[in-house]
Amino acid sequence: MTTVGIDAIEIRTGKLKLDLPNTFAPEKGDDPEKYTKGLGLQDSSFPDVYEDIVTMGANAAKQLMDRKGLSPSEIGRIDVATESAFDHSKPVSTYIAGCLEQVYDGDFRHANKGERKFACVAGTQAIDDAYNWIRAGRNRGRAALVICTDTALYARGDPGEATQGAGAVAMLIDEDPDLVALSDDQGYGSMDETDFLKPNQQFPSVDGKRSMQVYLARMREALEDYESVAGKIELDDFQYAPFHTPFPGMVRKAALLAYRHVIRDTEREEELAEEIGRQPREDEYEDREAYEEAIREHMDELKDTEQYQTWYAKTVEPTLELSSKVGNWYTGSVHVARVSALRDAVEKDLDFAGETLLVGSYGSGAQAEIHTETVQDGWREEVEALDIDEQLAARYDLTWSEYEDVHDVHEYDEDVGHEMIEQFTTPSEEFVFTGWGRMNERQYDYVE
Repeated sequence: MTTVGIDAIEIRTGKLKLDLPNTFAPEKGDDPEKYTKGLGLQDSSFPDVYEDIVTMGANAAKQLMDRKGLSPSEIGRIDVATESAFDHSKPVSTYIAGCLEQVYDGDFRHANKGERKFACVAGTQAIDDAYNWIRAGRNRGRAALVICTDTALYARGDPGEATQGAGAVAMLIDEDPDLVALSDDQGYGSMDETDFLKPNQQFPSVDGKRSMQVYLARMREALEDYESVAGKIELDDFQYAPFHTPFPGMVRKAALLAYRHVIRDTEREEELAEEIGRQPREDEYEDREAYEEAIREHMDELKDTEQYQTWYAKTVEPTLELSSKVGNWYTGSVHVARVSALRDAVEKDLDFAGETLLVGSYGSGAQAEIHTETVQDGWREEVEALDIDEQLAARYDLTWSEYEDVHDVHEYDEDVGHEMIEQFTTPSEEFVFTGWGRMNERQYDYVE
């Protein structure tokens, strides 16, 4: 059977940077390690005044199409995953297609366009849609373009402010992919939850403690569901485990939970039993509360074992490298984690074709998805083609007052036009936001 998966990927980060330990922490009167060690973050990326979710998404897509030598006629589907949309009717994909049609011969007149929304898991759902579209034979030999683009802003003073970020990930979904092939099997964990939401508002309402609990619960359910169709997962089955990464500190908890689940009733658990005892079993306790307390105590001991720390350093820590430098990209976060993992494999010069990634996606509200991906023969060339290091190095380092100004520009309710604040960087060979049209639509041009 022909494989379907991610043929190519491109990343576009916002052009501005907020240094958390050296700019954000002093302003807040905090110890810098609250951010670097606690949250696992160094910097956040932000869009300049002429950037937004459309420009970042369109620029990532153009870079991908140019590198792969694609024309609009070869793209049969454009799906944009975002939770930063500014229109409740017209999808972001139409804006991005309009941008791309400024620079390519031909158009996307016969491409299916849509917008996916389910918090941060929407990007993975859009990939699933493209996968099913191709598998069903409805693509007519064409590929799908999936774009995850978000500006993850919080109200100033909100506890989530330090985790902000902005950027886009563009992915080409096609047959016989060069990067990774997607598994047929998936596992889901989904419930109606109120942990993070934006009811007709730009900035999220967040129950931080509840959100963490829901994230872990849905991930566990998705892992169990995946194993019900694909068989029990063994640690040696996968080399990296990219998780949805709102901030690296959250992944530490998810990784520990996944490790405990995977080693249950295995030789690894028996090896650890001599050091910290076997995992508690619920039928050994009088009530759920006592069981959960025992589990918490066991996991506190588990995370300090050499066995777990060795696995985490090899399998999870490398997936967090880019996230620590750019912050939360909502729908793009797990896909940034995948790129981080593959970059680590390049850096270590691994013979990686045929190896497996265990991917854990999550969206508040809430749903998690677990699936696996098999690395393909062309993976190294695709990863080495990325220019994300150059983009990160070129970011403008904001002062605190500049950060406040640019935050105001991107707030929907603030009466601050992008033309009222001097831009921090100079656009070149990219799409830019230029203002509003007669129906209050956003307008874009390509700058040579």
